[in-house]
Amino acid sequence: MARKTYGKTASGVPITDELVVGLAGKAEAGYEVDEMLRRRGGRPPMGSSAASVESVRLDPELRDALVERARRDHETTSSVIRKALRRYLDVV
Repeated sequence: MARKTYGKTASGVPITDELVVGLAGKAEAGYEVDEMLRRRGGRPPMGSSAASVESVRLDPELRDALVERARRDHETTSSVIRKALRRYLDVV
């Protein structure tokens, strides 16, 4: 007889009564909160702290030049903008 399932987890594992019991046991035993809240994955920090996102308006000609430069240098447009700002502001 096939086991009853209740869908699948995000990773595709069937949710069965056994899985629910196992997960409930882990929950009742408690979790290490600091370990669970530890930063995992995502983008690596770019500088001394979290980066901010700034928005600027670009006229079509400037946008085209930016895209062309990024394509030519095999970089993202964001990388080209950061490099240009660092040079302009004399920031290392």
